[in-house]
Amino acid sequence: MEALPNSVQARDLRYLLHPNTNARQHEVTGPLVIERGDGVYVFDDAGNAYIEAMSGLWSVAVGFSEARLVEAATRQLRQLPYYHSFSSKTNAPSAMLAERLVNLAPKRISRAFFTNSGSEANDTVVKLVWYFNNARGLPNKKKFIARRGAYHGITVASGSLTGLPSTHRDFDLPVIPVRHLTCPHHYRYAEPGESEEQFSERLATELETLIEQEGPETIAAFIGEPVMGAGGVIPPPPGYWHKIQEICRRHDILVVSDEVITGFGRLGTTFGSDLYGIDPDIVVVSKQLTSSYQPLAAVLFSGEIYQAVADLSSRLGSFAHGYTATGHPVACAVALENLDIIEERNLVGNARKVGATMQRGLRKFADHPLVGEVRGVGLIAGVELVADKSTKAGFPVPGVMGAAVFDEAHRQGLIVRAIGDTIAFCPPLIIEEEQVSDMLKRFGRALDAVTSRAKS
Repeated sequence: MEALPNSVQARDLRYLLHPNTNARQHEVTGPLVIERGDGVYVFDDAGNAYIEAMSGLWSVAVGFSEARLVEAATRQLRQLPYYHSFSSKTNAPSAMLAERLVNLAPKRISRAFFTNSGSEANDTVVKLVWYFNNARGLPNKKKFIARRGAYHGITVASGSLTGLPSTHRDFDLPVIPVRHLTCPHHYRYAEPGESEEQFSERLATELETLIEQEGPETIAAFIGEPVMGAGGVIPPPPGYWHKIQEICRRHDILVVSDEVITGFGRLGTTFGSDLYGIDPDIVVVSKQLTSSYQPLAAVLFSGEIYQAVADLSSRLGSFAHGYTATGHPVACAVALENLDIIEERNLVGNARKVGATMQRGLRKFADHPLVGEVRGVGLIAGVELVADKSTKAGFPVPGVMGAAVFDEAHRQGLIVRAIGDTIAFCPPLIIEEEQVSDMLKRFGRALDAVTSRAKS
C-alpha cells in the first residue's frame, strides 16, 4: 500500500489532532471526566459512551460494573476494614489469597508477599533479591538485567528497571545497578534477513556476552514481562524465553517474570509464564488480581528464596520490610472474589477464544496505509503506525500520528492507548464477540478519518 504523502511528513501535524475548532473541547477546559461504567463500557459526564478497549490501564478483567466485587468489599469492610501484617499477624483474606496464588503460580513458587501496586512490588523484588544474596554470602551479586522498552514501575527502584527513556530523563534514574539489553521486537530490531529464531539467538548471545563482561558473580536477576506492555505490546520471538532462561540458570541468575499485565488470563493462559514455558523464581502480579477495584499487588517467590531470607531474618531479629497496607483485608477479599469470577466464567478461556477473534480482526488492518505491524496474543494487541510501510519509517514528529488516532477513536466512542505511534488494545476479559466486532469497526473509522485528513 502507498505511504502517506511527503507533504504530511513535512508540515505541522497538529491539524490531525484538531481538524476543527470544536474538537475535543475538554482538552481546553480540563480532562475527560469518566463518570460511570457498565461492563466493557464507560460513560463521561456528558453522557457519551465508550468501549473501554484498554481495561482502564490493562487491568479491569471483569468489567466496570461487577456487583460481586462491590459486595465482597462491603462485607469485609463491615467485618474487618483494616489490619496490618506486622508482628506475626495476618488476616483471613490475606492468608487465603496467598495460598491461592501460590497454588495457581508456576511450580517453583511457594510464598507470597503483598504490596499496594506493581511498582512497590518490583521495589520489593529488588530488596528481596539483594537480601537473598546477602543471606547466601554473595554480597557482590546485586546487578539486574532488564530490556530497553520494558516497563516495571515508576518508583525509584522499579523505575530504574524500566527501560523507557521518558521515565529516566531528569529523574536521575537509574539509581540501582541495572543493565538494559535489546528490546525483543523483531519488526524494529532484527537485522536485514534475520529470522525470528535467529533474532532470538542473537539476543541470547547478547545476554551471554553481557554476563561475561560484567561477571556472573555480580549479576543477581533477569527481569522481564512475558509480553511487553507499555513498551508497545511486544510478544517475544520464538525460542526467546527458553534461551534466556537457560543462560540465567547456568549462571545462577534469578528469573523474575513481571506478570502485572499478563497475569490471570490476559494471554489466554493463567500466566504468561505458562504460555512461554517460563519457570520463574519470582512472579510479580497486580492489575487483574483485583480488576483494579482495589489497589493490590503481590510478589510470589520460591521456597529457596524464602528459606534464605527467613534464616537471615532470624539471625538479625526481623525482616525489616513491609507497608502499612500489606495484605489489606478488603483488597484481598476483593481479589478472592475476582479470581472466583475469572474461574467460574472461564474468562481465561474467553480471552483465548475471543482474543483469537480480536487478533484476526486487527490483522486485517495490516494492509491499511497507516499500519506497519499488528502484533499481540490473547486479549492484548498493538497496531504500529508508520509513515512508509516499505521502509518501516516512522513519522517526523514521533507520537503525533498515534495521538491523532487516539483522539479520533474518542470521537468514535472508543478508548485505546497511544504508545508513541502504536495503538494498544487490552479490553476486559468479559468482552464478547459482537463487542469486539464493534470495537474493530470504530477503530477502522478512526484510522480512515485520520488518513483522509492526512492526505487532504
